Amino acid sequence: MARKRKPLPETPEPASIESLSHDGRGIARRDGKTTFIDNALPGEEVMFKFTYMRRKFDEGKAVEIVKASPDRVTPPCEHSNLCGGCSLQHMSPEVQIARKEAVLREQLEHFGGLAPEQWLEPLTGPVTGYRSKARMGVKYVEAKEETLVGFREKRNSFIAQLHGCEVLVPQVGHRLDELRALMHSLKSRSRIPQIELAAGDDIVALIIRHLDPLPEDDQQALLAFCQPLGWHLYLQPGNESTVHRIWPELTGAEHEERLYYRHPSADVELAFHPTDFTQVNAEINRKMVPLALDLLDIAPEHTVLDLFCGLGNFTIPAAKRAAKVVGVEVSQSMVKRGYENAERNGLNNLEFHAWDLSQDVHGQAWATKEYDRILIDPPRTGALEMVKLMPRFGAKKIVYVSCNPATLARDAGELTALGYRLKAAGVMDMFPHTTHVESIALFEKR
Repeated sequence: MARKRKPLPETPEPASIESLSHDGRGIARRDGKTTFIDNALPGEEVMFKFTYMRRKFDEGKAVEIVKASPDRVTPPCEHSNLCGGCSLQHMSPEVQIARKEAVLREQLEHFGGLAPEQWLEPLTGPVTGYRSKARMGVKYVEAKEETLVGFREKRNSFIAQLHGCEVLVPQVGHRLDELRALMHSLKSRSRIPQIELAAGDDIVALIIRHLDPLPEDDQQALLAFCQPLGWHLYLQPGNESTVHRIWPELTGAEHEERLYYRHPSADVELAFHPTDFTQVNAEINRKMVPLALDLLDIAPEHTVLDLFCGLGNFTIPAAKRAAKVVGVEVSQSMVKRGYENAERNGLNNLEFHAWDLSQDVHGQAWATKEYDRILIDPPRTGALEMVKLMPRFGAKKIVYVSCNPATLARDAGELTALGYRLKAAGVMDMFPHTTHVESIALFEKR
C-alpha cells in the first residue's frame, strides 16, 4: 500500500532568498535543505507557504514580502502569481534582460571557457502585448458550471481562470473573458480542449480544436464572434493536418490560407499558415533579422547558406543583399512556403531544400558547395552535427541564432576548435517575463 503523504504545514515560514533558479524561482537554504520559492527574488526576506516537500528539497510560494528587492516591480498582469505562462513579471524588465545576458556569459564560460570579443547591446522591445502565437487550454468544469480558458497554473496541470493576458497581442489578450463566455455558450464546450492563436501584422486567426463534430449552432456562434472582429476562424477535428479555415471562405483570387508579416528593413512580406512556426515576438523579429544580416556583412557577390531556414524568415531578406541564398529545412511544406515567399517578393536568387539537418548530409548537392556566409537558427537541441561540417563550406562569417544558451555554448566550443573565433554575442528579449534566453553570436574564420 502506498505510504500516505504527510500534510503540508499551514503556517507561513520565513526564508532569505539567496539566488534565482533557472526557472525563475527564488532559492533559499533552510536547515541545510534547498527550498525553491515562487514570487521571490534574490536578496529578499519573505514569508512562504510550502507547496511540496521532498526528501532532498522543498517547494513553496511567497505569501508576504517582508523585505523587497530593489529589482521588484508590480506585475503588469493580475494573474502573474497563478498563471504559469510567465515566471518573472515581478522583476523589472531591465534586470530580466541583464540576468539573461549573465546566463549566456555563464554558459559560454562553462562549456568552452569562451567570451566574445564584443558584447552586443541587448535587443529589447515591448514587454507586454508582444506574443502573437499561443495555445490556450479550454476546460468545462461541470461541478462549478463554468468554463476555463487560459494557460496552465504554475506547477500543476490545472487551467488558470484568466480574465485577461498582458503578454498576448491585446486583440486577444484583452478579450479572454469574451472568449470564455463564448466557449461556455457552446453545446460542445466539454469537447473543446484547446484554442490556438496566430496573429500576423494585420489579422488574427483562431484555431478551435474539437474532439467531436461541431453542431451547426456552435459553428454559427463561433462565426458570429470572429466575423465582426475580422478574425480568421479555423477548425481542427483531428491532428494538425486536419486544420482548415471556415471563414473567410477562399475566393477565386485566394488559393491558400495565409497570414502575413513584414520586414520593413528589407521591404519584404512573408506569408505563413497559422500552424507554421514563426517567431512569437514580431517587434524583436523585425530587429533581429537586420541585426543578423548586418553581422554577416553580406556583399552583393556573396552566396549565403541559411540552415534551419523555416519559411524564409532570414532567407528572404538575405536574398535582397546577396547574389544567391540557399535555405535548408527539414519540412517539405516549409520548402514550398519558402518558394512561395520568394515569388511573392519577386526574388529568383534562392534555392530551398528539405533535409533533416541532424542526419548525414552526404549526397546532398547543396552540401557539396562553398559559401561566403552562413546563418544557423536551430531548435533547442542546437546544431552540433552541422557545426562539425563548417570547415567544408569555407564561410568567413557565421551567425548563430539560438533559443538555448547551453547548446549555443556547446556548439561555440566546437566552432572555435575548428578555426573560428567568437567575435560578438548578445541576448534578445524575445520572451519578456520568462526565463527563456534568445541569443545571437557572430563567428569569424581565423
